[in-house]
Amino acid sequence: MPDEALNAPSIHYAAILPMLILFGVACVGVIVEAAVPRKGRFRIQFLLAVVGLIGALVAVFTGARSAGAFDNKGDGGDITAGGSVVVDGPALFLQGAIIVLGLVALLLISDRTLEHGGPFVAHAAVTANTEADRQQAAQEAGATEVYPLVMFSLGGMMLFASANDLLTMFIALEVFSLPLYLLCALARRRRLLSQEASVKYFLLGAYASAFFLFGIAMIYGYAGGVTFSEINRAVQDEPKDAVLLYVGLAMIAIGLLFKAALVPFHVWTPDVYQGAPTPITALMAACTKVAAFGGLLRVLYVAFQGSVWDYRPVLGTIAIVTMLIGAILAVTQTDIKRLLAYSSIANAGYVLVGVLAVNESGLSSSLFYLVAYGFAVLGAFGIVTLVRDADGEATHLSRWAGLGKRSPMYAALFTFLLLAFAGIPLTSGFTAKFGVFAAALEADQTWLVIAGVVTSMVLAFPYLRVVVLMWLSEPGESTPAVSIPGALTAAAVTIGAAATLLLGIAPQPLIQFTESAVPFVR
Repeated sequence: MPDEALNAPSIHYAAILPMLILFGVACVGVIVEAAVPRKGRFRIQFLLAVVGLIGALVAVFTGARSAGAFDNKGDGGDITAGGSVVVDGPALFLQGAIIVLGLVALLLISDRTLEHGGPFVAHAAVTANTEADRQQAAQEAGATEVYPLVMFSLGGMMLFASANDLLTMFIALEVFSLPLYLLCALARRRRLLSQEASVKYFLLGAYASAFFLFGIAMIYGYAGGVTFSEINRAVQDEPKDAVLLYVGLAMIAIGLLFKAALVPFHVWTPDVYQGAPTPITALMAACTKVAAFGGLLRVLYVAFQGSVWDYRPVLGTIAIVTMLIGAILAVTQTDIKRLLAYSSIANAGYVLVGVLAVNESGLSSSLFYLVAYGFAVLGAFGIVTLVRDADGEATHLSRWAGLGKRSPMYAALFTFLLLAFAGIPLTSGFTAKFGVFAAALEADQTWLVIAGVVTSMVLAFPYLRVVVLMWLSEPGESTPAVSIPGALTAAAVTIGAAATLLLGIAPQPLIQFTESAVPFVR
């Protein structure tokens, strides 16, 4: 065997340090679950997760400064691990966004994990042999196994946004998806609904992953490699077998569109958002969308940039249908979590409008939109966790009637966040939509902008209906009060609302930051 075949790939460990920190913390968390008594696990797991996320965020900033990834020259960054991982401006920005949003989501998760009778059911309660043991286990401040699962998922999301070849992207897809399948099934109340949502998410996710893997095989047959640079060179040359290219791109797109909750691969979203514990729903709505669009941006902008005229009409049609279905079906919802799920679908369509600009403005505006939406949706789901009665969260819209008179402060915060989703000026939602629409106009995609404006007007109706219900209806006997939040939930809601306001009235620093992060390193 030739000597060069024995050479291990060169790995720049400093460049991938943020991911290594999260995966290391996740592994230590598994050991804590096995070695530490149940009563002492929460404090250790929480501190371990927070320190790990802060350490990873510091490593992201340190790596960005040392690599010059935000010098706006397109040459700052590292391609390491045998060419399978790229650490450039967009990758580092997405990694930082995933960490920050994940940290806010962790505050929601931790407050409810600490709470006796919170939304998570501990593994001990599931596997107990007798009803007495099950009741005793259920009273523990438990389900601390959510922490290593969350860390594994966030680490996989970061790797997904940094993958430089399709095989690494597939592995990262499974790494962050499998923990989410488990986390969706851990609801203490409405356990059957939660487990049903988890099974639906798992089965549909497995099919999407299979399509993605078959797409990799097709693209390998076309390009003779799976790295994005090899695919780009093959696409730029005269097509050898266009059928393999188009079929492979379509199959890969199925896997990516499923994670981004774009039509027609969105059907899992309302059921999973409703059935999963609300803090996990918040994590998925914010962080998974960042990772999914991060992967989609790199695939379209780097690997298949030469095929933009082939995929833009198809994906543009998908964007329009996604915005329409998300907006129209949101009008018919009677459950607040399902309403936010269809809102998430519509917002995915708006992000796709920016993606399809396929220029630097489209990339920077899409990055801004993902961060702005992430903070807003975390704040919204944080408030949903607070509207409770004796049976747990009261998510039916009829239960929110008159909430503004019983809990005016949180009703006002929720109203502000809904207005941000609607794209009202002086909120981050307006700035984000203006950015993606402007990028689409710059790329002569006027048809997408017209559809986006029309659907935004339709989508404003369900948001305003909730606002009217909270403020102009009299509270009834079934109207729940807002529970007194723990400090962590209050902090998460405050961060989400403050970021939504700040990015609405002073968005320029983040806009400049996103502009300095582009373009991709090829």
